[in-house]
Parts: sequence; C-alpha cells; structure tokens
Amino acid sequence: MRKKLITTSTRGIRETAFPYQLYQKAKKFGAWNPQEIDFTQDKEDWKNLSTRHRDWIIKLLAQFQGGEEAVTHDLLPLLKIASIEGRIEEELFLTTFLYDEAKHTELFRKVLDELGEREDLTHLHSKTYRKFFYEILPDTMEQLWNHPTPEALADAATVYNMFSEGVLAETGYKVFSDGLNKMGIMPGLLKGIEYLKKDESRHIAYGTYLLQRLISEHPQLFDRVIKKMEELAPLALALNEEGMAFEEDEKGKTATKELMDFSKKQLMTRIEILSRAKTKSIDELYPY
Repeated sequence: MRKKLITTSTRGIRETAFPYQLYQKAKKFGAWNPQEIDFTQDKEDWKNLSTRHRDWIIKLLAQFQGGEEAVTHDLLPLLKIASIEGRIEEELFLTTFLYDEAKHTELFRKVLDELGEREDLTHLHSKTYRKFFYEILPDTMEQLWNHPTPEALADAATVYNMFSEGVLAETGYKVFSDGLNKMGIMPGLLKGIEYLKKDESRHIAYGTYLLQRLISEHPQLFDRVIKKMEELAPLALALNEEGMAFEEDEKGKTATKELMDFSKKQLMTRIEILSRAKTKSIDELYPY
C-alpha cells in the first residue's frame, strides 16, 4: 500500500537538486533515435574490410551489445531504491537512464543487423568479460534488490556506475571510436557512439553524485568503495587489453600502453573525486 505521493505534498519537486538537473539535460540532449542513423556507408566499408579488421569490430560489437543489454537488465534495483526512499528527483532521472540504456542496446543490434551479422556471438564473450557481466554485475544488483542497505547501494553504484560505465565503457568507446576514426570508416556507427558517450556522461555524473551522497552520509563507506574499485581494476585492464588485440606491431604496443594508462587514470580520477565527500556535505559538493 502506498502511504503518500510526493509531488502533491508541500515538498513538491526540488528543482535545484543535481539529479533533477540531469533529468532536464537528458530530455534536452538525449533525444536521438538509432533508427534514424544512416548506415549506408558503413555497409559499404564493411564489404572492403580485411578479415582481421572485421574480426576486431565484430568482437567489440558483441561485447558492447552484451554489455548494454546487461546494464539495461540490471538498472531496475537502483530505480526501485530511489522510489522506496522517496527521492523523486533521482527517480525521474533514472527513468531517462533506463531509456538511454534501451537505446544503446537497440543501437548495437541495429548495426549488427545492417551489416548482416546475425549469428550467435556469445562465444566472443571472453572469460574475463563473463566474470564481470555474467556474474559480478547481476549478482551485485540482485543483492541491492534483496538487501537495500547503504553498503549494498554503495556496492551497486561502484560496480555499475563507477566501474562498468566510468571505467569500462569510457575506455572501451575510446578504443572503438579511435580505431574507426583512424581507419576512416563506418560513420553511422561513429555517430551512434558519439550520442551514446553523451548519454554515458550523465550516467557517470549521477553515479558520482550517488556515491558522494552515500559517503557524505556514511563516511566509512569510502574505504569500502575504494576496496571494491581495487578488486575490479584487474578486470578493467584485462578487458581493455583484449579490445586492442588486433594491433600487433610497435604502434599497436604503444597504443595498448596508452590505453592502459588511460584506464588507470580513469580509476584514479574517480577515486579522487569521491574522496571529496569525506569532508563535505552533498550541498557543499553540489551547490545550486
């Protein structure tokens, strides 16, 4: 039984709240449609690619397709907790978050279909990939669903927002877009990735806000978050190195090292930003 409705109470909607500002940005900048992207040139480029480059692109498409489907499946517990706790501004934003992830899932399936690649690609999900997307991510989110404690919420935001999106996705999409731009191919896919990256920036911003709010309210959670990030770091390095596997010459080795450095920098940046919440309130961190 529902006890009350928030937006008709004296509380209303807190329009200065950071999640509400993200909600407004999502409505303004998130209105794109995978069905409207032109893949004509992509199909022509695909015909002329070497087997090696095709294999690299298909492997990444299979990983991004699976990853976007996974995060679409696994977001619901976060939305449910925001609802239970009466955080209407976060709930509003999270509806756009789920909508974004649905579009991302649609985008990569659309690309595969346009290229005529309809076979089972799950064999391209490596052992490391499966460890994260088949086990760690769903198990962590399921724990939040069953035991909605601050600790479980911190784990969920760390695994989902900070790691999956803030480290894996950001680094992975950099690899993909850099590679495609270097080869000068597949403008439709590149356009979709650019839209996607803008969506992800809002998702990561929310995850940062959520963890900083939790750490500000429960300072002891900071150490828990850092420990979780450190546990996950080897998976990020392994997955991103797999994404560069088609580069076998000296340039490839240099690119792989640069990618590893970028991935490590992403981890350190996230940790530094979260540390600010140990000594500041959420209102100090997010003034209107």
